[in-house]
Amino acid sequence: MTDGVGTLDTRLVGDLAPGVEALIADFVQVCKPVESLPILVMQDNATGAYFVEVHLLADTLAPAATVDVALDPDDSAEYRANRDVVEDHVAFAKMKEDAKGARAFSNLVCEFTRAYDEGHPLKIIGGQHRFTAILEALKDGVNEHHGVKLYFALDTEQRLDVQLISNTNIAVSTDLFDRMTETLAGPELREWCQKAGLLNSGEDFADRRVRGNPITVRAARTFIVNYFRGREVDPKKFDSTATTPVLLKSGVEVDEWAALKVQNPTIWEDKNLALAGKEFALLIDAQRSRFLTAAGKLKPGAADSADKAMNYAVLSAWAYVAGVLSKNKARQKRHFELRTVQGKDPLNAPALARGRHKTDQDNYRGLGYRTDAKERGRLVELFYLQAVDGSQITGAKIDLAIKKAFAKEALLEVSRASEKVKPS
Repeated sequence: MTDGVGTLDTRLVGDLAPGVEALIADFVQVCKPVESLPILVMQDNATGAYFVEVHLLADTLAPAATVDVALDPDDSAEYRANRDVVEDHVAFAKMKEDAKGARAFSNLVCEFTRAYDEGHPLKIIGGQHRFTAILEALKDGVNEHHGVKLYFALDTEQRLDVQLISNTNIAVSTDLFDRMTETLAGPELREWCQKAGLLNSGEDFADRRVRGNPITVRAARTFIVNYFRGREVDPKKFDSTATTPVLLKSGVEVDEWAALKVQNPTIWEDKNLALAGKEFALLIDAQRSRFLTAAGKLKPGAADSADKAMNYAVLSAWAYVAGVLSKNKARQKRHFELRTVQGKDPLNAPALARGRHKTDQDNYRGLGYRTDAKERGRLVELFYLQAVDGSQITGAKIDLAIKKAFAKEALLEVSRASEKVKPS
């Protein structure tokens, strides 16, 4: 059957939800799809979302569309769901060349909505690289038709689903998935990071982990979870307790993160956690500043050392020790004041690079490069040891910390084995 004006064919969906018919009619008038009317309306049986599949000429697509798309336009309209356009990628360069060669692209995924940015009702959800290539080709007079899968009247969960399936390919970082799911959960983690200084005001989490990028959702979650795990440790039993921080997974639903928020309903008002976050942000800045020139440029070859605090093993261990020392304010203060070390970078990256155990393999690059459990455990020992007197990290302390970690693991192994031995 078709609607009264012959615009829609709704045989596959029956009666449309309120407002959908008007949105589709608005789209037809604005974008003038090349398909003859009536347009077939379909529905995703997994989510109930309405969509059409049509072709648009570039000169009608371009003025109506935008890649500046919010995941949740009602509660977090200022934060984007899309991954960033990677300008220097060789595949993108080829894509732009193809567009100027009059290639017709397909499967641009969009939502038609005037809920925000009314002047650009066609919101590009998937295919922002293709759309950018189409825009550049149009400037050179190339006006081809392109395939569009267009959704209408999405709710927040449907929009997240479309965002995920549109951005799910091998080239996309799992950090984008984390950012999108955290946005859907609410603004609390982002706002906490902004208040701590781990993100700038108004800044969003990075969509992929690259040196110099903002903090990722995975890093922020890992920091907070390890801080609370550290708080559970009895400092008097530190030498006989397993103290290896966790590194949370990325690109999946994270049980540890969900459980932590349930167990700590006032987590975002926790003043001690907030202090730890602020202090770590200052450590990041202090570490990076040691490797900048007078002009504020990164010194050649210093990228890894400058970003050492953002290594996941360093981040998780520092947060864990901050939690362990939360009831010993004097030692915790010395832990925080590591960032004030004079004359060297606070983490002493050159000394870390020389730190190793006699059992390490030949390809071990030194402490603070890897992120595995052994690395995280060693760094916990180092930060805990540093907080004894608050002096700078030295080669001797690194060596002792590595040996203490090795000895602790041996002690714990003996303890586990002893538990399996039953008295005769």
